[in-house]
Amino acid sequence: MLAVDALLGAAGERLRCMRDATRGGVASVLNELARAAGVSIVVDEASVPVAPVVSGAAEILGIDPMYMANEGKLIAFVAPDAASTALDALRAVPGCEAAVQMGEVGADPPGLVLVKTGFGGRRVMDQLVGDPLPRIC
Repeated sequence: MLAVDALLGAAGERLRCMRDATRGGVASVLNELARAAGVSIVVDEASVPVAPVVSGAAEILGIDPMYMANEGKLIAFVAPDAASTALDALRAVPGCEAAVQMGEVGADPPGLVLVKTGFGGRRVMDQLVGDPLPRIC
């Protein structure tokens, strides 16, 4: 709740929306919001904070970390002129020191999430279909 309070205090009405990334991961949240709002979202792959241990496990399992459940993580959309203030406020909250701006919202192509890759290209980040891992229990 501290993170939400910090965001509201720093961005106020400039905070457009926020979502928990627990179910379906970041990719699902971004796709759902892009489709609902009719906007495009461009994610800078290099800016997405993924712990090395998570990257390693995902590579072994053959899954993309963007589709993994992210308990305790939130995705916030803030007006561009409030992004810096919102990030500073979030980073001041214990446990949120690694908060980053990982992308931007645009008009075209509506309803799509694109990833700007480390090679300078772009690819579509599709909506998750099914479960990335079979349930064990």
